[in-house]
Amino acid sequence: MAAKKDYAAMCSAIVSACGGEQNIANVAHCMTRLRLQLKDASTFDESAAKAVSGVIGLVVQNGEYQFVIGQDVPSLYEEFLKIESIAAGGSVDDPQTAKVDHKDHGSVVNAILSFLGGTFSPVIPVIVAGGLTGAVLTLLVNFCGVSSDSGTYQFFSCINQATFYFLPVFIGFSAAQRLKSNGYLGAFLGAVLLFYTIGQGNDTVYDFFGLAVPAVSYNSTVFPVILGVLLMNVAYRWFQRVLPEVLRTVFVPLLTMLVTVPVTLLVLGPIGYTAGTVLADVLINVYRACPAVAVAFVGCFTPFLVFFGMNNALYPLQFILMAEVGSDPLICAGMTAANLAVAGACLAAAAVETKVEERSVAVGAGVTAMCSITEPGVYGVLFTKRFPLVGAMIGGCIGGIIAGITGMTQYVITACSFIAFPAYIGADGSLTNLALALTVMAVSLACAFVSTFVLGKRAAIKEQTAE
Repeated sequence: MAAKKDYAAMCSAIVSACGGEQNIANVAHCMTRLRLQLKDASTFDESAAKAVSGVIGLVVQNGEYQFVIGQDVPSLYEEFLKIESIAAGGSVDDPQTAKVDHKDHGSVVNAILSFLGGTFSPVIPVIVAGGLTGAVLTLLVNFCGVSSDSGTYQFFSCINQATFYFLPVFIGFSAAQRLKSNGYLGAFLGAVLLFYTIGQGNDTVYDFFGLAVPAVSYNSTVFPVILGVLLMNVAYRWFQRVLPEVLRTVFVPLLTMLVTVPVTLLVLGPIGYTAGTVLADVLINVYRACPAVAVAFVGCFTPFLVFFGMNNALYPLQFILMAEVGSDPLICAGMTAANLAVAGACLAAAAVETKVEERSVAVGAGVTAMCSITEPGVYGVLFTKRFPLVGAMIGGCIGGIIAGITGMTQYVITACSFIAFPAYIGADGSLTNLALALTVMAVSLACAFVSTFVLGKRAAIKEQTAE
């Protein structure tokens, strides 16, 4: 049995490795990672950070220091909340006080993916809860006799629909927080887009000083509000800098929105909507051209996305697919194969491991990977021993090929594993896709287990021969 973690000691050690509490600009967390931004990156002690007991891995992206902890990361986060000098939730009180070093943190593409991943990470609990509520609704209607006209149905449907209809509000808040701007103004922008969408539904035609505002529905979209928040951040910081301090409280938010809203509704929103539509067409055409290869690619290389903290950056693509085809036969299908393959590789690594402590780590990582949390396995097993990584890639690739050939899909965006089995049941109650999903999971796990076991035995023989 693993020893109970001392979160207070972990917090103290991480703070020390980061150059002290006065050097930490802000702290936030996602499902498995503690995310810190520092004022002076030169004081960060990477070796000490990696050596902290309880830290599975460390990822540094565009000025953000991600400590991979596991599903118990909220307990560690609570210790940071006790430090009054550290801002929580990814925000900084004065945008001019925290000068985070962004030098040498990767390419423009890496910065974009990091921004998207950091934006969607805090929203994951909302997406998972809303998505699974839709899956539960499918079970209630098709297997529990709940009528679509009943109050029970409306109750669960309200939770599910609100999650995705108001997605621009959640994304607006999170994107602004990610940029260390005003999160509430980001949410306000999302609400404005949705109100405009409601107006379009009432056949209201808008013009702005003679300029026709394009009729676009922004509910459930992500790119329009993200582009708007990027502009809002620039305007907010400029007004914050040029206006006298006595006027900032009233006029900074007012002028920021007066600039941001018209430009977003006239230009950025339609551009984001069009870009999403084009990207959806590209994804769908790639999938239709060669579904087995497309899904196998996702299944094979998902561990690398997790390792570099880029897996959450795929959420915009998943929402696009959901909007266009009503399910995700590409990203979610590939990740389902990948997650179970990671589980199989970790369990096989445990089977060939002779050290009790490392075997315990591998078993725990395998179990959590079955529940769609793969960071412990990726950082603690796959990339430390290497042969489990190869085994997981083989299992994910084979599972992805089967998923692509059979057309296996996922009907709601939530965890990609057997614990979210209702997500694979069709709206009409058909269990065919669920059977396909369980087959993909079983094959992925089994192939990864066998591949990793064989590779592990060979590695052990080589080590014995070398000795």
